[in-house]
Amino acid sequence: MPRLDRRRLFQVSALAASGAALGVAANLPAPRIARAETYKEPRPRAFRLSLAAYSFRDALPNAQQPGVKKPRAGTMSLEDFIRYCGELGLAGTELTSYYFPAEITREYLLGLKQLAFRQGLSISGTAIANDFCLPAGPERSAQMEYTKRWIDYAETMGAPVIRVFSGKALPGKTPDETAANVETAHRLAVEGFEEACDYAGKHGVFLALENHGGLTTEAEGLLRLARDVKSPWFGVNLDSGNFASDDPYRDLAKIAPHAINVQIKMTVHRPGAKPEATDLKRLAQILRTCNYRGFVVLEYEEKEDPRETVPRIIDEMKEVFG
Repeated sequence: MPRLDRRRLFQVSALAASGAALGVAANLPAPRIARAETYKEPRPRAFRLSLAAYSFRDALPNAQQPGVKKPRAGTMSLEDFIRYCGELGLAGTELTSYYFPAEITREYLLGLKQLAFRQGLSISGTAIANDFCLPAGPERSAQMEYTKRWIDYAETMGAPVIRVFSGKALPGKTPDETAANVETAHRLAVEGFEEACDYAGKHGVFLALENHGGLTTEAEGLLRLARDVKSPWFGVNLDSGNFASDDPYRDLAKIAPHAINVQIKMTVHRPGAKPEATDLKRLAQILRTCNYRGFVVLEYEEKEDPRETVPRIIDEMKEVFG
């Protein structure tokens, strides 16, 4: 009898085993199929929570804040802030650009990344104050260089997104002139964001446009930019407290499908009315309805001491968004 090689022996053995199994199975009754369990609705999506360094703006140094002529030293460092976020049991920490030292080195950025990791945190993002509505010239070039520099910083820190602004149109003396200025500003902003996003995409960083005055004062202006900027690295930073309209939640729901970052403030505003407490449950529902997947960041702007009030708000957000 010829000797079988190992591969052939394995094939023959497998066929024999399957044949035996079929023979046994042929004499067995058909297995009973267990009754399916009653379908259960999935739990609401839990969002990852973060805290913006802007919440501690009165305590942090402000060497990088635009327009500041005499930077203050501050009583709290960014390292202190990161540790504080860790103590709160958050998933992320948002490191606003204003509170970085005047001289930023790669070693410093990597140190922040290391500290955040050891605290169990992601650096959920950073934020800059840019203006892309400026016409061609040295000022616009400086704004682009500034934005690209922070894209480099974000990449080094591992921050996936930068909150950005649009800028505003020049005032007009007549309605027609005002409308023309808005169109010019919109075109300049689109061109600026597309150039910046082309650079950002090569570094794996998203740019998130905030509803923050200027061209984004109303939802329609922001949505127009979101539609016209042709880049997969561009999206919206939904700020819950920045629309002043008869129905701010309606406007927030309009921009929510474009959101790649969300900042929560504790009040919303309607024209001619006192600020009202933010309905966190309503915001959570808006975000879940559009299947939002990013961070939810508390940006505390109230007058009370953040060290006293932020922990309570975070606990409430964990209950609503968790």
